Amino acid sequence: MFDEALKAVDPKTVVSRYLPQPGHRGRTIVIGAGKAAARMAAAVEEAWSGPLEGIVVTRYGHGERTRHVRVIEAGHPAPDAAGRDAARQILALAQSATADDLVICLMSGGGSALLSLPADGIAPEEKAGIAKALLQSGAPISEINCVRTHLSAIKGGQLGVACGEARVVTLIISDVPGDDPALVASGPTVPCTSTALEALDILRRRNIWAPFEVMDRLRGMALQPRKELGPRQVQVIATAQTALAAAGQYARSQGLNVLMLGGSLEGESRDVAAVHAGIAAQIATHGEPTPAPCVILSGGETTVTVRGGGRGGRNAEFLLALALAADGLPLSALACDTDGIDGVEANAGAFIDAHTLARARGVRLDAQNHLFSNDAYTFFERLGDLVVTGPTRTNVNDFRAVLVR
Repeated sequence: MFDEALKAVDPKTVVSRYLPQPGHRGRTIVIGAGKAAARMAAAVEEAWSGPLEGIVVTRYGHGERTRHVRVIEAGHPAPDAAGRDAARQILALAQSATADDLVICLMSGGGSALLSLPADGIAPEEKAGIAKALLQSGAPISEINCVRTHLSAIKGGQLGVACGEARVVTLIISDVPGDDPALVASGPTVPCTSTALEALDILRRRNIWAPFEVMDRLRGMALQPRKELGPRQVQVIATAQTALAAAGQYARSQGLNVLMLGGSLEGESRDVAAVHAGIAAQIATHGEPTPAPCVILSGGETTVTVRGGGRGGRNAEFLLALALAADGLPLSALACDTDGIDGVEANAGAFIDAHTLARARGVRLDAQNHLFSNDAYTFFERLGDLVVTGPTRTNVNDFRAVLVR
């Protein structure tokens, strides 16, 4: 099911369906950012009949061989100098566009960190430190990107403004719950839907300390009228629901009932796990809302409030909490990030079955203690139950499949 989900959101599968028709008099410029950006650029090159030029930035190890569009690799989730240099080059290329040109903008998850160019007066380490503190506070990606947007020189539609009178077509592979184009990579070519006042409120509610220069900029922006962005063509071409639908179709072909919870689930990983365990128990015990054999499918982006010093991403933590909450139930489950990276580790996620806790006890692993320490990676590594895919070069966020037998 996971393989089918990845195929459905592979840029090579979806990009060509949404490319604009040639016919403009000027250049065709490709710009982009995100974990899928290089593969999206390669897909454009395969499908486009005329000349191309451009620059995209992606995470280290997520590059793709291209002929005309230059691929720059940079740091993620922590922005680095390579990403800032790429952002300057992409901004300059956008500013060179004329009314005769077509700009194809390719955006995907991870673009917020990769296309990082702080506003004047804000140091890169200040912006990065705030983003890290928000991440560790358990803030959802929508809040993190809101703050990033208002501390940036390129996000929140500013890259679109730089394109001037050129025709701009933005193709988006969404990694955000709800698939709001303004939130993917913080919407560099999409009108900003948040305000500096909201960013200030997020910092206050999350108890995040910020330097005076940061707070001063946000307060100043809150007093300014919002800049309007001209009409642009924006198309979301792949989402978590795209992936889940493909997985569900495959599951049905194997004789399974499918319970679809949707691709926009948010919340603490262990809380989302408890909900999945409760549904699985109802299916196994009462055959409701659908009888077994049944697979529960869900996507979205959970969060982990870091309290311990262990290793582990949100998908591994979900599974460890699920194993504990569903102990004794006849189920197995897989949870992975579709980009191939669970948090900051080298695995996409992990899997469990009805014997996971018994096997753990056999090798003196205390599941509850590992969950308390946010150390799910070590738990599954010791059991040999990590899922390692390598970079998938796409990103529609989490994929969860719970099979109730």
